[in-house]
Amino acid sequence: MKFLSRRRLSALCLKETRQILRDPSSGVIAFILPMILLVIFGYGLNLDTTRLRMGLCDEDGGPVAASFTAKLTGSTYFEIFPGSRAELDALLETGGIRGYAVLAQDFSRIVDQGRETAPIQVITDGAEPNTANFMAAFMKNVWQEWRQTRAKDQGRDAVQGARVEVRYWYNAAAISRHYLIPGSITIIMTVIGAMLTSLVVAREWERGTMEALLASPVTRAELLLSKLLPYYVLGMISMSVVALSAVHLMGVPFRGSVGALLLVTTVFLLSMLGIGLLISSVMRNQFDSAQTTLNVAFLPAVMLSGAFFVIASMPAPVRALTYLLPPRYLVSSLQTIFLAGDVWEILLPDILFLTGTSVLFLTLTALKTVRRLDA
Repeated sequence: MKFLSRRRLSALCLKETRQILRDPSSGVIAFILPMILLVIFGYGLNLDTTRLRMGLCDEDGGPVAASFTAKLTGSTYFEIFPGSRAELDALLETGGIRGYAVLAQDFSRIVDQGRETAPIQVITDGAEPNTANFMAAFMKNVWQEWRQTRAKDQGRDAVQGARVEVRYWYNAAAISRHYLIPGSITIIMTVIGAMLTSLVVAREWERGTMEALLASPVTRAELLLSKLLPYYVLGMISMSVVALSAVHLMGVPFRGSVGALLLVTTVFLLSMLGIGLLISSVMRNQFDSAQTTLNVAFLPAVMLSGAFFVIASMPAPVRALTYLLPPRYLVSSLQTIFLAGDVWEILLPDILFLTGTSVLFLTLTALKTVRRLDA
């Protein structure tokens, strides 16, 4: 008996393809769910600090304070809500605003005296540290700009200070969606790779069709390849759909090459397909396989891949754990390909690790797949 028969393998792949076409859940997971996740991550998750709700308590009420208030109101970053301390405290507690500024009663007098500082109190919601830090830095910048403008209007020398010109590399518009979408695609590919294949072998056992396959001349290699190849093609089609949607519908830049994207996607998909097949071969039950895949593949991809949460800010033991997770390397590669281009100093280590995990998980799956019902 041949170790690998092209005829038997083609027949098995055709059987698996027909099963995919007949099973509505496969199409939902492969095409509908990725688009839903892409829209949620692309439009629902936003780290851009624009149009934040900010309160303003003007206890001075003079023309100088009114001038400074006008400067704040004209900002495109904040929506200003005037009110008293008590009113703004209540809004802050209920989440109606993210913070508020207080202009003290002697604000105008101190400014007219030409002092370097003025009594401006900024109270922010510490539940979101990034937003709180942004609001504090924004108030400082507005204060400096307003002082310089006021000095020029009065014919005095403008206050001299350091001139900072900020330039963002790779994401010049500083749009968080451009950074988040490559990570979102990683989550989608994890779903396609691990979730789909975690059910295929278990489904054969539950339906009793595995006995018929084991009684046939089909070899172990043919059985595994027939479960692997159709879902690999399905995963590559899904990657094409979400990548084209990210670029053409959501405006995410694509500065790398299609070849690099296909190479990285291939080794990652093989790794995740191997994980799914291994879980499915061990569990032999669709429900148990799905639950195990959720805990082993999907949740770590969301929480520990660096797609949404900065790995550098995690505790040292958790950071060490992330180096063992394939999604971490796909996030790094996709962010590089989309935003920077084909930077092979980054891509090659990621590809080598993903290749190693692909070989590891596929080998373990092959060892676990035996031609005995009692194994």
